[in-house]
Amino acid sequence: MASKSIEELPGVGPATADKLREAGFNDVMAIAVASPQMLAEAAELGQSSAQKIILAARVEADVGGFETGDTILERRKSIGRLTSGSKSLNELLGGGFETQAITELYGEFGSGKTQIAHQLAVNVTRPADEGGLEGETLWIDTETTFRPSRVKQMATALELDPDKILKTIHVARAFNSHHQMLLIEKAMEEAEKFPIKLLVVDSMTGHFRAEYIGRGALAERQQLLNRHMHDLLRFGDVHNAAICVTNQVQAKPDAFFGDPTRPIGGHIVGHTATFRIYLRKSKGGKRIARLTDSPNLPEGEAVFIVTEEGIKD
Repeated sequence: MASKSIEELPGVGPATADKLREAGFNDVMAIAVASPQMLAEAAELGQSSAQKIILAARVEADVGGFETGDTILERRKSIGRLTSGSKSLNELLGGGFETQAITELYGEFGSGKTQIAHQLAVNVTRPADEGGLEGETLWIDTETTFRPSRVKQMATALELDPDKILKTIHVARAFNSHHQMLLIEKAMEEAEKFPIKLLVVDSMTGHFRAEYIGRGALAERQQLLNRHMHDLLRFGDVHNAAICVTNQVQAKPDAFFGDPTRPIGGHIVGHTATFRIYLRKSKGGKRIARLTDSPNLPEGEAVFIVTEEGIKD
């Protein structure tokens, strides 16, 4: 990580630095991985000025050039893995939910998406040797699904202080898609104050789906979703945090929608999410998780159960 402050970059005066920080660009690395358009909008700059600042930040942060595979392997040693509470689900994901990656959980209502997210928010506080990341959680709630009572049950089952755990989960209600995107900027600010190691968006596509209706609005919806997903990835990279987003599936099969198990958001969400897991209910309270997309792991399935105590095998 670069040691310079953003004011030391050429072309960044005090007023520009303030605007950048307000938009969540708190350090040189955050600027180095931004797009010129994103930076220009945030600091009210021209595209060419934004481009020059980004190039200077890339030199300072030593990003943007080619690297050999062994260098990347060494850097990937910093990636942490967060336990889900289920050994079989962890194995499906190659050891747990990865930091610097987006894991998308999609499925019908009641398939266990939000339950897993609650469990991750409890587990992230634990030490690394217990499958945690010794960190805190930011939770963007678009459908009022966060339940403190559920966190208390899960924390008590792990013999953790439930009130202490609740203090580590920072929840913001997103009222529309624009507000949801704005909250990622706020997340950058929060991560300067607290050791955030998990960012949950529950659910990712609900507002976008409700607000951008019909084929005429599809292009704009996909463009905004694309930007939102890349903002999430940037947060994960900058703060070495795990990103967990939940998504719904198409309500019913028909000629227009096609597959009823297909997640909403199309190729934009699919290509940007690092891992995609399809969840479905099974007999006897069991849930089946299927890994449908991953850069390095084979497709496979895991069976787990959702109990009062949390996610179990």
